[in-house]
Amino acid sequence: MSKLAEFKALEAQLAAQLQQLDAMKNDSGLKQEIEFEQKLKALLEEYGMSLRQVITILDPSKGVSVSAASVSSSAQRKPREVKRYKNPHSGEVVETKGGNHKILKQWKQEHGSDTVESWLQ
Repeated sequence: MSKLAEFKALEAQLAAQLQQLDAMKNDSGLKQEIEFEQKLKALLEEYGMSLRQVITILDPSKGVSVSAASVSSSAQRKPREVKRYKNPHSGEVVETKGGNHKILKQWKQEHGSDTVESWLQ
């Protein structure tokens, strides 16, 4: 697309958006919402409250559930159990909470994952 064609297309889009904006400026519903927003902000400022505090006052379940969900999900995670593997060939014991252990990986490469998992005590 040439720059001139792109320019004309953008100019047409801008004109359409300006028409839409003018139509919205004259909408009584929008004027009412803007007035409500301004009065609400003034009222919040007058009482030193935040929107979040007002929501919690009006609907306590909304405010509690959001904060409780974020706290409880991290606080209730079960700690990993220690797994103990004993190599029957060498008698060596490895204790780990995860599968990312250097010696355990070596054993799995040498003997296979299923075999090493059977060594779990």
